[in-house]
Amino acid sequence: MSLFISLTLNGEAREVSIDDPRVTLLDLLRERLALPGTKKGCDRGQCGACTVLVNGRRANACLMLAAGLDGAEITTIEGLARGEDLHPVQAAFIEHDGFQCGYCTPGQIMSAVGLIAEGDAGSDPERIREGMSGNICRCGAYHGITLAVQEASRRMAAKDEGGAA
Repeated sequence: MSLFISLTLNGEAREVSIDDPRVTLLDLLRERLALPGTKKGCDRGQCGACTVLVNGRRANACLMLAAGLDGAEITTIEGLARGEDLHPVQAAFIEHDGFQCGYCTPGQIMSAVGLIAEGDAGSDPERIREGMSGNICRCGAYHGITLAVQEASRRMAAKDEGGAA
């Protein structure tokens, strides 16, 4: 017996059939919808590699049952850039070397986008580190990640105020 859900996925309305009501959002994205950018790390909600935005809020996709997301708006790493134009957080991660091996990077970027949107980033490095504490980087790129979030937060605030980014 299949269950059908409607999602807005990266800005596109989608009807999705779910054969098993226990399938997580992470597995749905990676295995059924061919969106491999969201990574599977611990599969327990402890590492943040699977962070996506659900209705504009950060969420661990490995902990969410897809069947409960009917009507949700989901944004993954694949939905941030606009063509060749990177999202300000993506650009800042590149500029500040906010990654090494890259495995955690999609989750780090999605968490940073959510943190900034929630208004909790600010410019204080300690506040950013606390806000990003649910995302683990085993390579230890935390300094670059913090600088990238600071820079993106500053640019996005300037853009919102009508100033130059």
